[in-house]
Amino acid sequence: MPRVHVTSEIGALRSVLVHTPGKELVAVTPGTREDYLYDDIIDLEIAQREHRRLVAVLERFADVVEVRDAITELAGRPEVREFLTTRALEVVPSDTLGKQLAALSSEEFVALMVEGALEDGGPIARALNEVAYALPPLPNLFFTRDIGIVIGEHAIIGSMRHGVRWTEELLIKALFRYDQKFDNAGILYDGSDEKRINYTLEGGDVHPLRPDLLLLGFSERSSPAALDLLCDLAFTHCSVTDVIIVVLPAERTAIHLDMIFTQVDRDLCLVYPPHFVGPERLAVLHRRKRSKGVKEVPNFFAAMQAVDQPLEPIFCGGNQRTVQEREQWASACNSFAVRPGVILSYDRNDATLGELSGAGFRLIEEVNLLTGDETLKDGERAVISIEGSELVRGGGGPRCMTLPLRRDDL
Repeated sequence: MPRVHVTSEIGALRSVLVHTPGKELVAVTPGTREDYLYDDIIDLEIAQREHRRLVAVLERFADVVEVRDAITELAGRPEVREFLTTRALEVVPSDTLGKQLAALSSEEFVALMVEGALEDGGPIARALNEVAYALPPLPNLFFTRDIGIVIGEHAIIGSMRHGVRWTEELLIKALFRYDQKFDNAGILYDGSDEKRINYTLEGGDVHPLRPDLLLLGFSERSSPAALDLLCDLAFTHCSVTDVIIVVLPAERTAIHLDMIFTQVDRDLCLVYPPHFVGPERLAVLHRRKRSKGVKEVPNFFAAMQAVDQPLEPIFCGGNQRTVQEREQWASACNSFAVRPGVILSYDRNDATLGELSGAGFRLIEEVNLLTGDETLKDGERAVISIEGSELVRGGGGPRCMTLPLRRDDL
């Protein structure tokens, strides 16, 4: 089994990690949605159907690994069961929960880790119908990109900004530590062990563009201290020599860099125009290996030119501001490349799909690809439009829902 290997955002995809949403989404209610980082309530049945189609499309290009299946295989091994149980009980000390976890089959154990364990409430709690979780559910787990990152042949475990996602870190660490399919050259940074409050790092802000070039987002989810540490580690252990940092605004619409930018081909990127062009454009920094400081660059595209990675923008939402805002909110910038110039994107964002078409991308509906009514030619640009009316309510798109494990080098 080859090691994990990712040196770009667009190299031909060979293996990818996903998680089909399950009963953990039931925990998200009007009263708890903000606690679970949701803006809306998702219909579970529709979301599962949409995600299964996403997986079916991905399987046309790569080996698809499901989190639940992979963890279930591992949970039969005593050392893995002990690791997950011990680490969970460190945060949620409970003899009752510990005994419950020990008695479960592998399938039941993983279901409880993902879907949560309800507390056995006392008489007052039962009378007031107050339900609490002894072990929190993981309704954000289907956004696998945030939790794990591959740079070269090294793994990074995300350090989640919000405590409600902490168990996700344990599951992904178990995969990178114990599963042969996730064999790696070492875990560079382990967010599951990170105790410092000012160190947070999520994969939506980490974009490896070349073996020697990283693009990072300083967002509300990824802190400057963690980004500096990531740079130091990548400079030391990987082939990275240059890092470009985009300073994101403190807005709900831009929680990660991949909500306003994704690369779609060797020389093209999809962007939210107000943050990259004109008076509202974001600050951009350049940090170079063996350099003591950072250099501020006039704009993002000048920064890309300076590191010999020129990119031309395709505008999310076209040229009309109201449409740009609506489609950016619906994750129009959050595309995922399965090979250079072939991307997955939500079908609801008509203006963005129109811009992609104008840039030479053939539009292919997922159903036509899956039935064989349409096929891809070698070397052509295409956007495969996928249904996502419910998935998008979670606040992410195709890139958020995919953690590449192996890509071909460009």
